[in-house]
This record gives sequence, structure tokens and C-alpha cells, in this order.
Amino acid sequence: MTQIKVVYTKYGGALHWNHPGTLLGEDDHGAWVSVPAGTLASKGAEPPVPWETAIVMLFPRDGWWTATFHTPPHPFEVYVDVTTVPLWRGGEVTMVDLDLDVILMRDGRLLLDDEDEFAEHQVTLGYPADVVARAQETARRLLAAVGHRETPFDGAHVLWFDRALPGSPSGACPRGGPVSS
Repeated sequence: MTQIKVVYTKYGGALHWNHPGTLLGEDDHGAWVSVPAGTLASKGAEPPVPWETAIVMLFPRDGWWTATFHTPPHPFEVYVDVTTVPLWRGGEVTMVDLDLDVILMRDGRLLLDDEDEFAEHQVTLGYPADVVARAQETARRLLAAVGHRETPFDGAHVLWFDRALPGSPSGACPRGGPVSS
């Protein structure tokens, strides 16, 4: 397994969330990365904070998003950032965070978060019209995919958790039908 750096920026290049991870492998969905509980993450130049729980991240090859799957007791089961397509350069994966987030809470609620930040950044960061349209369409598709547990949000992450944390969260990562919104 290979150590990598995960780097989110904001539109215009400002550093956003960044932290180390371990590349677990790839499948039809993209590249899977493990981030153990306690890993230090920084938001821009702010002091680092530890991740509360272990996560597995998915970086699709051509999707305008990244997904994070959390272990209990974290209140989020799935957190999907709308981003530009992740780019791999050496031991680093980078993407631009476009504010919108699709969140599946562990209690089954499905949310679209940060619409206000997205609207504000269209003005203050100057998002081009095509980026705005692509981000909005991606968020709509992700809400449907996560809500209906379509692949890769159908439990595909469990295999990767098992590789990262043998014997740990499989039973704690429910699979099932559509969730409520």
C-alpha cells in the first residue's frame, strides 16, 4: 500500500482540507484511500485536527465528486463533496472543492449541504457558468444515487474498509434500499 497526500483546494487555488492517506487499490469506481482515526487533517493554514473515526475515500476517474465513507459512531455514513475531477500527480490527489455536499446521515436522512456557500462563491470566487451548471447537475445526480443506494453507494466501500481495518466495520456499514430525504 502506498502513502499519498489528499489535497482539496478552493476555486482560485487556495488550500482547503488536506491530509495523508493510504492508497488501498482501484476498481471500476475509482481509487480507494484509507484514512485511519486520529489522522491529522488541516483546513488551509489552520492548525491540524484529528479525524474522529476511520474513513475510506473514493476518488472516481472522471466524476465531479469525491466520497468519504465513515465508521460509526460518526453521524455521517456517506459524505460526498462536489468537486472537479480528481487529478493524480505522483503521490498526491488534488481537486477543487465546489462547496455542495451530499450527506447521508447514519439515521437515514439525506441532505444537500452548503448551497448558501455555493451561491456566495459563485460571486466571490467567480465560478464560471459551466462549472456552476456541472456542479448543480452533479449534486442532483448524487442525491439520487446516494438516496437509492446505487453503485458505488450500495456498500461497495465495505470491501475497502475490510482491507484497511480487517475485521472492523463491515457489520456497522448498513446496506439497504432507498433512504428518506
